[in-house]
Amino acid sequence: MLALVYISGQLFWSGHEYGALLTGASLLVATVIAMQPQLFVALLIALLTLMTLKFARPQLFTSEIRINPLRFWNQHLLALSILLTAVHYTVYHLLLQHYGQVDWITRPNTLDAFLPIAGGIEIRAISQYGYFDREHPAAAVMLGAVLLSGLLCKRAFCGWACPLGLAGEYIHRLRVKLLPGAYEPPKWLDWPLRMVKYLLLAFCVYIIIGMPAQMLPVYLGGEYHKVADLKMAHFFISPGNVTLICFAAILSLAAWRQQAFCRYLCPYGAALGLLSLLSPLKIRRNEKLCIKQLKGIPCSKCTKACPVGIKVDELTTVHSDECQACLRCVAACPRKEALALSLPNGRRLSHRGLAIMLLVILFALPMLAYLLGYWESQTPGAMRLYLMQHLDKIGI
Repeated sequence: MLALVYISGQLFWSGHEYGALLTGASLLVATVIAMQPQLFVALLIALLTLMTLKFARPQLFTSEIRINPLRFWNQHLLALSILLTAVHYTVYHLLLQHYGQVDWITRPNTLDAFLPIAGGIEIRAISQYGYFDREHPAAAVMLGAVLLSGLLCKRAFCGWACPLGLAGEYIHRLRVKLLPGAYEPPKWLDWPLRMVKYLLLAFCVYIIIGMPAQMLPVYLGGEYHKVADLKMAHFFISPGNVTLICFAAILSLAAWRQQAFCRYLCPYGAALGLLSLLSPLKIRRNEKLCIKQLKGIPCSKCTKACPVGIKVDELTTVHSDECQACLRCVAACPRKEALALSLPNGRRLSHRGLAIMLLVILFALPMLAYLLGYWESQTPGAMRLYLMQHLDKIGI
């Protein structure tokens, strides 16, 4: 709700009154249609939070807001929302475990976004057989939203929203503070390491498409799928020795190189990287306006600002699958007309426009799914409690 209300506010304060009116009216109509007290409360909290931010941080609502501060606030607010949702998820299951049934608090289905394989299986079942899963529908909705963002906004999800990428940045900064210096891998090692995330993506895709068609309803209606989120939570809460070693390796990798997890291991990043190649939006450099050609000054600020090391100052169009549309290069460019995120026809998309587009995809689509009745898990609380009590005995 905060994201959608913020979009409406941004449109209004940037002079797009009709867009703001349409967005605000859609939110109000959606809330009335749903007739959920929680949604009314969420809308009220979002409005109060927005007005508080308007007075406390007025620069967030002006056209002068810069790229890096806007991205900073987006990343941290989305990370905070995930943290609050995790707390909500924990409280819900603790209450369910102690009281057997919880009526006044619902399960936060947003965390089904951390079940990408289940979401992929659900999308396959919907597209091939018209079978709609009722246990974790939010997994398919969130996976579809993230993939759509890659097609329309490049890897902006990685650069503007992903909480894992943000955590990796902080780990790397801590390492640099304690142990200064850049430790870049040689090119002959960097390329094979980059392929690891594509191998992990291929493995995930193999699981999704490799399941026999007749097994799809069986799996989606089975006990394991009903508690797949609890299985995932248990995996992180009670890790084995091998899991701990893997976690230590991932943390070390994140500390070693900036964006290392995104660059080498994240299958989500691999999928978005491939989809981003099809996106019409690209970072484009106007050579005639770039001071390298215009004044002969050896400038490479855009390249130095790029967290993944793309040679932006040597390209006219960035086609790299590693580009996260973070716009750090655009922010660093001394001539703002020379570098931009734009369409092939030269039409530019501002950083505010990119943030609005990404937030619409990530929040308006789930809201629509919620209104259409394809969001809430239909697993009864009693069934969930029973499966929780026998979690160790449940397998695929």
